[in-house]
Amino acid sequence: MAAGALAVGLATVGTAVAVQASPPSPNSTAAVQALAANTATTFVSTRPAVVHPSADDAFIQHPVISSGGMQYVPYDRSYKGLQVVGGDFVVVINAAGQITNTSVAQQQAIGNLSVTPALAKADAEAVARKQVTNPTTVEGTTLVVYALDTPRLAWESIVDGTGAEGPSRLSVDVDAITGTVLHTQEHVLHGTGTAAWNGPNPVTINTTHSGTTYSMADPTIRNLSCQDFTTHATLTGTDDAWGNGNATSKETGCVDALFTAQTEYKMLSSWLGRNGMDGSGGAWPIRIGLNDENAYYDGTQVAVGHNTANQWIGELDVVGHEMGHGVDDHTPGGISGSGTQEFVADTFGAETEWYANEPSAYDGPDFQVGEKVNLVGSGPIRYMYNPSLAGDSNCYSSSTPSQEVHAAAGPGNHWFYLVAEGTSPTNGQPTSPTCNSTSVTGLGIQTAAKIMYNAMLMKTTGSSYLRYRVWTLQAAKNLTPGNCAAFNTVKAAWNAVSVPAQSGEATCTDGGPTTEPTSASPTPTGGGSCSGQRLTNPGFESGSTGWTASTGVIGQNSSQGEPARTGTWNAYLDGYGTTHTDTLTQSFSIPAGCHATLSFWTHIDTAETTTTTAYDKLTVQAGSSTLVTLSNLNKVSGYTQRSYDISSLAGTTVTLRFTGTEDSGLQTSFVIDDTAVNLS
Repeated sequence: MAAGALAVGLATVGTAVAVQASPPSPNSTAAVQALAANTATTFVSTRPAVVHPSADDAFIQHPVISSGGMQYVPYDRSYKGLQVVGGDFVVVINAAGQITNTSVAQQQAIGNLSVTPALAKADAEAVARKQVTNPTTVEGTTLVVYALDTPRLAWESIVDGTGAEGPSRLSVDVDAITGTVLHTQEHVLHGTGTAAWNGPNPVTINTTHSGTTYSMADPTIRNLSCQDFTTHATLTGTDDAWGNGNATSKETGCVDALFTAQTEYKMLSSWLGRNGMDGSGGAWPIRIGLNDENAYYDGTQVAVGHNTANQWIGELDVVGHEMGHGVDDHTPGGISGSGTQEFVADTFGAETEWYANEPSAYDGPDFQVGEKVNLVGSGPIRYMYNPSLAGDSNCYSSSTPSQEVHAAAGPGNHWFYLVAEGTSPTNGQPTSPTCNSTSVTGLGIQTAAKIMYNAMLMKTTGSSYLRYRVWTLQAAKNLTPGNCAAFNTVKAAWNAVSVPAQSGEATCTDGGPTTEPTSASPTPTGGGSCSGQRLTNPGFESGSTGWTASTGVIGQNSSQGEPARTGTWNAYLDGYGTTHTDTLTQSFSIPAGCHATLSFWTHIDTAETTTTTAYDKLTVQAGSSTLVTLSNLNKVSGYTQRSYDISSLAGTTVTLRFTGTEDSGLQTSFVIDDTAVNLS
């Protein structure tokens, strides 16, 4: 046969027989999941402080998810009958039926919150429609409690329209009292990839046969088919031979796309024990014919476009990535946020490629994205082993969460590569630099995939790079009890891409083998490494995570005339024009023997006109030492960076405290962003 993407379909025939199910055995998956559900129910019924309960909270348990011997029990929350956005949490239970940890999005109790809106629903929808270009439809609007930051009553709308990268399906939470936009979540998740053919040909795909008609619909994976983008009609034929090897043919594009999705389905089952992309045996239609150099997942479909040569890009890197968005969407917490969603999807594209293990003439296993097609004339779209080759950052910083989502994937892709392959692979994959001059030994892609997936099963709506560090460390520890090797590699890889240690993250001191990095950094008294950044959530992009603050201090304050220096979040103290005190604190440790520098950026504006009297003050303390006192006399139009040597506090746990005090007269606003405690 001529070289091309000829597909051989596999029809299935079966007879349904009704039988009485036998009771599950004590060690069956069903029995283990039932025990985990009961254990979690008992735990949650005590209303433990870790989930920040309020008297009017109710908790909704979802089906238990099993992976690697661990059981994950997801919960949602309602308050006075309203859905709580950010009220979700996960209870994690080991093979012995013991609760190992909880993952909680909400950082404080809702308390006594009125659920009577001051803003009309129609007005909230008007605000929501302004968040997209050319809005077409508001799918629905409901009253919710938004609890990812200070709990507030909100209207949540889903708006269809156009975003910066094309089609948009946007959830918008609007404060039901003030009309301020509290949060947005894009459901159209864009990706790019290769249009190189899978092979060797002919490849085999599962299709459906009815009478004299064959169709490109999978007979066993619910909802999975390949359709025309414009008509939504599933491709059909009079025989079970598909495609002609020409990538400009929609039918050939469907062969590659359906083959990829079916390969990913097998990978999810074989490597991760997951039943389909949606977790219950299903996926979504793939639609070929998007008139764009792009592809996307939007919760209802995977739309596949073309490259500059008008070839449909429905193969391993593209569809594996887009279906990966669907997995992310259908694990606890939903779509990953704060710049992590594209790196999460890239891991699934890489895993699918490695599982397929095609010869190098086709889409062979590697850690590049879009390596087989010259999509826009510049080669691969992303390089997971060295993101800087495509102009993305290898290293995390406080600005990462606010970057364009594909650029923000750099640090996460870099981390995944280091966990899978390390800095100097021996299997022909390229070497990978690190941000702290360390070396890391990889664990292999299957182990990296299991750790990443089990971390996703602890995911909450408050996801971020900082939380993924916490979840992956806990996942590595859970999956390899009694052995610290995987844990130490995961930790070394996060350190190597500059994602800082987090308060309360897991530790592993059970005596297992270690793979801690070698480093040229100074060695502190007592061991460890004098490198990295010590503050949790230093740019406030994860809300109040890591910080303790007065009500209303941490937020997206641009609408109040106090925009962030980078990203969209900052800390805004005072500004009331009345007698008032605001505080902002975080505790961290400095290893003995290390040099440490505290830095932060401040913006100060005031209605005071005096040039001699400090009426309103911002005091900055590290431990018992006052580093600086600023006031209305230090007003400035932009942000100013300030740095202080705090090496004298090495070997101790330090509380950093910002205290803003305002007198009864005119307002002074103290705004803080992009904090850091850097070791050297």
